[in-house]
Amino acid sequence: MSIFDQHHDRHHTDSVKWDSISQTYGKENLLPLWIADMDFAAPSAVQQALLEYVKQGIYGYTMFGDDLYTAIINWQKRRHQYEIKKEEILFSPGVVPSIAISIQAFTNPKDSVMIHDPVYPPFAKMVQENDRKLVRNSLKVVDDHFEIDFITMEKQIIAEKVKLFILCNPHNPGGRVWTKTELKQLGDLCKKHNCLVVSDEIHQDLIFAPYQHATFHNVDETFADFSIILTAATKTFNLAGIKNSMIFVKNPQLKAALTAIQARSEQDTINTFGLIGTKAAYESGEQWLTELLEYLNKNSEFTISFLQKNLPQVKFMRPEGTYLFWLDFSAYNLSDTALNKKMIEEAGVVLNGGFTFGPNGKQHMRLNIACPKDTLKQGLEQIAQAFK
Repeated sequence: MSIFDQHHDRHHTDSVKWDSISQTYGKENLLPLWIADMDFAAPSAVQQALLEYVKQGIYGYTMFGDDLYTAIINWQKRRHQYEIKKEEILFSPGVVPSIAISIQAFTNPKDSVMIHDPVYPPFAKMVQENDRKLVRNSLKVVDDHFEIDFITMEKQIIAEKVKLFILCNPHNPGGRVWTKTELKQLGDLCKKHNCLVVSDEIHQDLIFAPYQHATFHNVDETFADFSIILTAATKTFNLAGIKNSMIFVKNPQLKAALTAIQARSEQDTINTFGLIGTKAAYESGEQWLTELLEYLNKNSEFTISFLQKNLPQVKFMRPEGTYLFWLDFSAYNLSDTALNKKMIEEAGVVLNGGFTFGPNGKQHMRLNIACPKDTLKQGLEQIAQAFK
């Protein structure tokens, strides 16, 4: 039995994934296969490091130790062949706060900021909350996966005078691991039009063979001049609650702009648990990650087989990375409200409504497969029964 087959009761832990759904939907006993955290315990080395800190009993101010930087640098070099120096690493409470400070640092109110459609909902929220103009570039569906429409993208950048593009790589919710060729074309396009790039690479470690993650700075050495990379150990090792992420920035001018914004609200002050958890995960979590990816791959193959056999009208995108499935329910011709109602009231399963990811997400839903296989099987069976 795999450690990932173990069930952990997360009820009454103030878990957003498990405890918020009764408040949201007014119904108990719903099965959550939605929010992107995993129902797996963190690596034992991370648990042990946090326990040792708790036991010592004093929880004062903490600095960024050299061993933390070393753990991050070694992980990026070992896993992604990415060379980063200590002075090129900034810390932030999370990738979404990092997106917000990037928007504030690199653009002015009313400037245009581009995102893909569909894409992770906080991208749009951060653009709009910071009084910037949101420009959505629609992804194309080609052979059951997303591709970038570069021709339309360039037209939009020119017409809207786009100052900043926020990239999601790997892509959430489509599970695309953008290739070096695609990233080179995207980078060249943004470089040509003086458009800065913020590359959210939080899912960089969650890649299924034979696909390989390409760090944006590695695609072309000049890309570091006009881009920054956002990532964290939290998605990889199921540590979202410990609040820590990194910003990799090689251009000194971009770094100065970011640190100036961070200084205004002390956004570089990180929860100690985040620093300890990140260090322990990168130092000792590699074998756990290897086993996780094997398990997620099996869950992915099971999901594909199940959908093909039991829900043939539901189109899906095979994830190349992440643990998320993008499901197309348009064949049922239901509105988003009706689709979600059917999922809640008839299937008893909570998925993420696709419309929250942008206009192109209508009649879609996002499924999270990062749970014990029998939980996933139960959820899929309930969905299939509801749609018979």
